[in-house]
Amino acid sequence: MESTILSSESKSDMRVLIELAKKLGMKVKQLTDQEIEDWILAKRIEEGMKTGKASRTEVMQALEQ
Repeated sequence: MESTILSSESKSDMRVLIELAKKLGMKVKQLTDQEIEDWILAKRIEEGMKTGKASRTEVMQALEQ
């Protein structure tokens, strides 16, 4: 299964893409802003899990940015 996230400032362009995807038999799910933020946070956590350990000071400095 392949997935793609599309973003556009134009609602009419997005409607055209959604209708095309449906006509091609693809599943379409529109995400809320909260779902997008959660996905981004999860990806960042996943990336962070691949790095070495960080001290409390380093974590606090990163959170301040």
